[in-house]
Amino acid sequence: MIGVWIDGACVPINPGGTGCIGYVIKDNGIKIVENSKIIGKGKGMTNNVAEYNALIFALRRLSQLELENEHIIVKSDSNLLVNQMNRKWKVKAFNLMPLVREARTLAANFRIRIEWIPREENKEADGLANSAYAKSSEEMSKTEPISEKTSENLDSYL
Repeated sequence: MIGVWIDGACVPINPGGTGCIGYVIKDNGIKIVENSKIIGKGKGMTNNVAEYNALIFALRRLSQLELENEHIIVKSDSNLLVNQMNRKWKVKAFNLMPLVREARTLAANFRIRIEWIPREENKEADGLANSAYAKSSEEMSKTEPISEKTSENLDSYL
């Protein structure tokens, strides 16, 4: 049994923040893959966009691992994603339609079940998504500020 835990976040603000994802793949309880990354920033970015991207990236990774013949359970704390992927809720947000279509196309290649879990049971994937944001924030803080000399030069162009 392959277990997949996914999470997406749009931080520090939703919508319009930085989209981050995290996912963990386990084979009979043993972690075989974990990943986190930034997927985008600004206009159009939402928690739901990030959640769907987490699912899509995890499904792509499952395909790379050639796990199509395994029983797969995807676990998410996103009620929207779980109910839309299980076709219990309609997709009304236009920005999600291409993501839902891609996720459903990828999921069709697997023997897959998608389940909702409480946030407390999704701490590992949540931590990975948050760590992607933390790493990007650290990298931004390492950039050098504009020096006074450069700033003076810029003022002459204003």
